[in-house]
This record gives sequence, structure tokens and C-alpha cells, in this order.
Amino acid sequence: MSQNPKRIFYLIVGIGLLCLQSCKPESKEISKPNIVLILTDDQGWGDLGINGNSQVNTPNIDQLAIKGVQFSRFYVDPVCSPTRAEILTGRYHPRGGVYSTSRGGERLDLDEKTIAEIFQSNGYNTAAFGKWHNGSQPPYHPNNRGFDEFYGFASGHWGNYFSPMLERNGEVVKGDGFIIDDLTNNALDYIEKNTDKPFFVYLAYNTPHSPMQVPDIWWDKYKDASIDSTHQNGSKEKIDKTRAAYALCENIDWNVGRVVDKLDSLKLLENTIVIYMSDNGPNGWRWNDGLKGIKGSTDEGGVRSPFILYWKNQLKPQIISQIASAIDILPSLMDLVGITSAFDKPVDGISLKPLLTETNPAWKDRYVYSHWNGKVSVRNQQYLLDSDNQLFDLNSDPGQRQPIAQPSEAILSELTKAKNEWIRNVLSELDRDREEIFPVGYEGSKFTLLPARDGIPHGGIKRSSIHPNSSFFTNWTSTSDSVTWDTDILTSGKYKATVYYTSKASAVGSTLVLKQGENEISTGINEAHDSDFLAVEYDRSPRDESYEKDYKPLEIGIIQLDKGHHPLTMKASEIKGSEFIEVRMLVLEKMN
Repeated sequence: MSQNPKRIFYLIVGIGLLCLQSCKPESKEISKPNIVLILTDDQGWGDLGINGNSQVNTPNIDQLAIKGVQFSRFYVDPVCSPTRAEILTGRYHPRGGVYSTSRGGERLDLDEKTIAEIFQSNGYNTAAFGKWHNGSQPPYHPNNRGFDEFYGFASGHWGNYFSPMLERNGEVVKGDGFIIDDLTNNALDYIEKNTDKPFFVYLAYNTPHSPMQVPDIWWDKYKDASIDSTHQNGSKEKIDKTRAAYALCENIDWNVGRVVDKLDSLKLLENTIVIYMSDNGPNGWRWNDGLKGIKGSTDEGGVRSPFILYWKNQLKPQIISQIASAIDILPSLMDLVGITSAFDKPVDGISLKPLLTETNPAWKDRYVYSHWNGKVSVRNQQYLLDSDNQLFDLNSDPGQRQPIAQPSEAILSELTKAKNEWIRNVLSELDRDREEIFPVGYEGSKFTLLPARDGIPHGGIKRSSIHPNSSFFTNWTSTSDSVTWDTDILTSGKYKATVYYTSKASAVGSTLVLKQGENEISTGINEAHDSDFLAVEYDRSPRDESYEKDYKPLEIGIIQLDKGHHPLTMKASEIKGSEFIEVRMLVLEKMN
């Protein structure tokens, strides 16, 4: 039987089209972009080459700025923990209960939802590396605030930068090498292992915050360098501290380059938003582009931060002059990646996406507020009303050389009203008199770390520094001396108690006691563990902070802790020799 050739041809074509349709690969949903947020500690606006400093070498950060988006008027807070709280929540720090940098005042209220929780609930892997500084014990710990992974330290500063004692997901570990390199190594490892879904990486470096410890490879370049450009208050500048800060900044730059190179090698750069910024002004008097004030000040030099946002081939390079703030980071990132989750509480920040993506965005002037220790300043695009209610024109006088002699009554009245309303509506939410009690045994968390920072010495016991962060207890000479931690036991049960200590040989045979009410355990000091201060040779400038020692863990025993607000007390029932042990930290491990 003969076949119609045309019919056969159309039949073959039809079958071919059906095959092509059925064999077509499934359309893969484009992944939300990754985010790497790099935050430095005490790095001023002027500590980068891109901002005019010819004495510091920061080529990788400079290139990130040139290829990305730079904000020339970006504001943070005068000190560490408030800025971090604002990054985490998009809300001014008094709303989240952050009022100090130590002993619980740095803790972010538990009813505040964090950026990590929001991104985690929208399918992101989340990790924090470095300095946390918004609460040490669970549920304030980063692992309880939305971060799947944490490696670093929760305190406000650290006393040793070379293979220091750190923690990984709540458990004490030993670092590996210079801390900034180590944090970067861990972040890069995490990125490489977590490409299955989008990631949010918070890389919070703890330099150039003091102590000014710098590896030789970076210090050698700067140790004899002539510092030609100095702060306008040059008599206050400590040149060796400036040299060390620049060496630390160059080390940071090298590590930022490593992060970008890793993203590039994994072909992730076009799908990763990289942010670079600092948490406050410089920690000392050094060149800062003529800006008034340093860390701790609500003037321009204390709160103006570098802010660079790079998203390869997605955002065009530009310099944005509109004022912006740390409170804008959360809403901006949500807008950029397409997260539309509703906020539990009103957010103070606004999305910067129109400035980043539109050619001529409609943009209203706004107020940005800075606060520390009761001092408040307010800015709009042109004017600054400082903490002493002096008015400055930042367009003509960015360094605040001279307040306006005869200010416009209308402008002065407008900014004064805005400032007073913020004090009334925002600062009033801050409870400075709250009792700082430290939680133990939070559900789902195995370890609780109680550093000396959070303890209270009694009798002749002294701290190793006036700064509680990273300190240890020393000068323990009497059985009437004691240390207490004001704790709230959240879960009754048995806990393994371990103290991190040092002791002289003469203390061997002494007895250590830990008690809560009628519950008590004790152990003998059976081994001397004396230690010199660590990494002293890397200090390039005199420090105020405590040095660290090589603390040894000693298991005290298993203690029953009853639920409720019950202080923990550490005592010596017997002391051999002239001095008892030195105590860095108490660790409680939940056994049930």
C-alpha cells in the first residue's frame, strides 16, 4: 500500500516537535542572591585609600568601591554593639535595649527579630564569623538569633589575636593563627560547602580595635613609616597606634580580597551582594579626612562609616551622596533579594534600592540620628545639630570647624523639634536600670559560657583590667573572697561545671567550691598551671585591655541547678600558698 510522502513528512516533524517539547529541561528557579556582609571594628572613614588616605594600602577594598556603589554619607553609631543591633534589626538601638558594651548592656532584646532569622526563614543558610557583641549566653547567642553556624567570640573585644580561645556554636575551641585570617578561612570554607542554597554570611572582623596586635608580615611595612598626614588634633595622635591601625587595615584588605577571589572562583560573584562597612569611627586620633571626633562621639568623625555595596553586573558603579544609615541595611537587602516578610515591629530604616537601581529616583530628605551615653545628634542632607545643639552646615563645613553663627530660626527649630521627638519617642524606650541577669540552660542549647566579664568579684579579688570584656579575676588570697554570677536558671537539672583557670605551684592542694543555694560541688587544685601573658611580642602600641593567658579547663563536677533566679557562687574553702587560682570563665554543660 503506497504512502503519501507529504503525510509522512508532517508526521515525522510532528513527532520531532513533541519529542523536543518533552525532552526540554525543567526551568530552574533562579536562586536568590547570596549576601556577604563584612563589618570591621573601629575602622574610620579615613582608614581606606579610596577615601583619600595615601598612607594606607587597601587595593582590594578600593577596587570593590570603584566597581561597586559607594555611599559618601553613611552613618553608624559611635560604638560597637549599638551599630550591630541596628544592622540586625533595622531599628534604632534603644528600641532593642542596647545601652552599653559590656556586662549585659550589649544584649539585644529577645522580642527583636534579626536579619538572620528573616533570611533563614526565607530559605537562606546563615553563618556569623567573628565578633558578635549582642549577647553571650543563649538565648542571646548568635545560634539562637537565626545563625546556623557561629565561629568567633561573643564579647566586646578580645585580648589575644593569635590562636586565641574562641567558640564554635557555643563550645570552647582554640583558634588557628592570626584571628582575622582564621575567621576568613572559616568563612571561605563555609561558603564553599554551602552553595546548595543561598547563604547569608556575616563576617564581623574585630580589628583594627585594640589591642594593636599585628603579625610581623604586616607590621614590618609600617613600623618605621613616616606618618605625614595626621589628625588635625595632632598632639593627641599616638603614631605607633596609627601605624598598627594601618597595618591591621592592610591585613583586612588582603582578607577581603580572598573573599572576593573565592566568590569569583566559585562563579558566585554575579549572584552575591557584598557589603563592606565599619561599626564606628576610628579608635584614636589619626587622619580622618578632616572630620571632627573619633569613636564614642556623635560628631561626623565618630559615626560616618565607609559603606560599599558590590553586586557584579547587577548594580552600576556610582557614588551616592544621599544620607543613609545602618538601620537601612535590613530593609534594603530584603528589597534587593525579593523578601517580603512582614516585620513584627515598625522598622526605622528604609530601603535604599531606588538609589541603587534607578537613574533619577524620587528621594525625600530625611533625618538620621546618632546616640551614645545620652548624647544625641541629628542630621539631614545639609545640616547637623550636634549634641550641644550647635548647628553646622555640612555642605560647606563637613569637618564641623565652626557652628553657624546666625542660624536660620526655621532650620534650627526644625532640627531641634526632630531631635526632641526622637529622644521622647525612641530614647525613652531604653531601660538603663534593668537588672542584668544571665540565663543558664536555655532549651536546645547545651553549653552556657559565663566569662569573668559577667561575674562580680567580692573581697580582695580584682579584675585584670578596668575593662570587663576579656578580663580575668586575680588577687584571690582569702577564703572569704568569692565570685558570683547573677544567673537565671531556665531549666532545672544536672550540669557539668568547668572552670578555665591558671594557678601557681603554691596553689596546689587548694579547694574550689561552686554552689547555688544548698547545691554545692567542690574539687581540688591538683595541678599547677601557670602561664605568661600571650602574644605580648605582637603588641605594637600600649594597651588598656587585659592580656590573655593560656587558661586550663578544670572540671569541678556535676551540680544540680534549680530553676529560677539563683546566683552562682565560686569560693575557695582552702587556699594553699599566698594566692588562689585566676579565673577566666565558668562553663556549664547541660547533662540531661
